Amino acid sequence: MVCLVSRTGRHLQRYDNLGRRQVVGCIPYRYKSSSDGTITNDIEVLVISSQKCQKMMFPKGGWELDESREEAALRESLEEAGVLGIVECELGKWDFMSKSHGTFYEGYMFPLLVKEELNFWPEGNLRQRTWMDVKEARDVCQHWWMKEALDILVERLDSLKQQNEQKFPNLCTDLVAL
Repeated sequence: MVCLVSRTGRHLQRYDNLGRRQVVGCIPYRYKSSSDGTITNDIEVLVISSQKCQKMMFPKGGWELDESREEAALRESLEEAGVLGIVECELGKWDFMSKSHGTFYEGYMFPLLVKEELNFWPEGNLRQRTWMDVKEARDVCQHWWMKEALDILVERLDSLKQQNEQKFPNLCTDLVAL
């Protein structure tokens, strides 16, 4: 069962010791499937439109007092993008200024390996969501710090892929031989 209402208000909002609002976001991703249904090593990421205009970004929002950063990342992904999955290790922390509000923020980003995409979600009537390849997502994303987080995610996944290829160099050949 999934709650279909977004949290509202700032009464539970976290601020750092400098008074900057703390926000948490994530980069929802999945591995592409080939035409025969097999999973490839290529990833797609899910971008969403902002509420007020059609600028594209990754889900993010306030980190609240009653949740961990990982819980906040998962909640924002559900509320804004309608996806559920596995929150992976933090990609980093960024300090940035909101152009629209002229205030400073502290932002944390996480990867989210998507396991379920919902047909109905809390902000489904307010946002568009689109799966795209990494290059396209980097081009359309409006926030420099989210682009940096995407670059870190890609580097991390490439590194894991290389490690697996070194550990199991003949895995595909061995499986075919069986």
